[in-house]
Amino acid sequence: MAGQEIVSIEPATGAILWRGMPSDVDEEVARAREGWAGWASQPLAFRIETLRRFANVVRQRAEGFADTIARETGKPLWEARTEVETVVAKVDISVTAFSERTGQRRIDAPMNTRMALRHKPHGVLAVLGPYNFPAHLPNGHIVPALLAGNAIVFKPSEKTPASGAFLVDCYHAAGVPESVVRMVIGGPDEGKALAAHDGIDGLLFTGSARTGLALNRLYADRPEKILALEMGGNNPIVVWGQPDLYAAAVLVVQSAFTTSGQRCTAARRLIVDETLADPLLAEIEKIVSRLIVGEPHADPAPFMGPVIDNDVADMLTESFLALLTMGGRAIRHLERPIDNRPFLTPSLIDMTGAGESPDVELFGPILQVYRAKTFDDAIRTANDTRYGLSASLISQDPQLYNAFWANIRAGIVNWNRPTNGASSGAPFGGIGWSGNHRPSAFYAADYCAYPVVSNEADQARASIGIGLRDVDGDR
Repeated sequence: MAGQEIVSIEPATGAILWRGMPSDVDEEVARAREGWAGWASQPLAFRIETLRRFANVVRQRAEGFADTIARETGKPLWEARTEVETVVAKVDISVTAFSERTGQRRIDAPMNTRMALRHKPHGVLAVLGPYNFPAHLPNGHIVPALLAGNAIVFKPSEKTPASGAFLVDCYHAAGVPESVVRMVIGGPDEGKALAAHDGIDGLLFTGSARTGLALNRLYADRPEKILALEMGGNNPIVVWGQPDLYAAAVLVVQSAFTTSGQRCTAARRLIVDETLADPLLAEIEKIVSRLIVGEPHADPAPFMGPVIDNDVADMLTESFLALLTMGGRAIRHLERPIDNRPFLTPSLIDMTGAGESPDVELFGPILQVYRAKTFDDAIRTANDTRYGLSASLISQDPQLYNAFWANIRAGIVNWNRPTNGASSGAPFGGIGWSGNHRPSAFYAADYCAYPVVSNEADQARASIGIGLRDVDGDR
């Protein structure tokens, strides 16, 4: 029985952008298994050259690609363009990372032998992509995996299939064999079928903690399969000392509301010295009141667009109301300016005196505020989460930053910078519910190939010098 048609709707307008039927997961995995051996046997230089052609194809199609991403996600066109730029840049970054992290090496060995370190691809890897960066984030897995010699079965989010299809078409146009990069269209059922398929050798995932935890359980008795999880964060941004209040407010706004708060590194919690709270919040409100929320192609360009769809907008609205019932005090309400469209205005809610503080990732423009009496209290509040992706300190005191860096639980720790905007030239990942110690970005090379150590000699020479019984007649 055929699955239900997948339809992609532009969140800003409600127009249908793309539609297609769900894929046959068994067939897509089988095609990738057929293509893998030929791709893996190609010299590394061939794979590098092919992926550099891919980067050129994306450059040539950049404006159309950005337009598709903007329409499908709702993010402003300027931001979609930066996403396409990261897709292009990923190739050269991955080539460098492959060389540094998984290149061939000679190791000192005893006389007349040599030790060699090389890396082999796993085989067929599944990639599950999210909707917030439908090109950049899956591409961050796919490019290093292809460089290492793997074949790919990629399932984009059911909310952004058009962007996923555009990305895959660029690979094929560049000469990556169609059997080496396959795409699965579908919803949760197809995602579950792909994750559990015996024909894949591993899974590279970016998405929610709930799904990541389910995948971790699924792979608990499958140690032969590689599993790399990049999940979300309940990220803190701490403001302390005597900062430039305007600059601090800008950094808070950028951290919390860029991409409508739909980044795994977005600041979810502002923790501030109680003596600075009111003047800082006044500065933040001034900036937030000027932010343009609009459709992707609007002129003047908006700072943020809608969230991905009406269901998410409804969930976030309900979550904001739930925070109020827990004792939160609204500083700036979450508003829905256009009926039946998922535009949301940036919101702030003071949770300092609330009876409880739910440790959840509210994936949208909601910033919770906590006032702290001491810096130690601020650190404790910042660490009061099962997540551990990103954290930032805004302060002019280097000693405070040293204490913050030493005590905060996060894989990305920033000083006087936003919580988001991580570089692809550095490792990217977190601890706790934010990942499984398989950081991506520059370190993606580590999980795309496994090390093989060889002790080698040109001729077989061996002897046993101790522990042998004498043969009759030998002395």
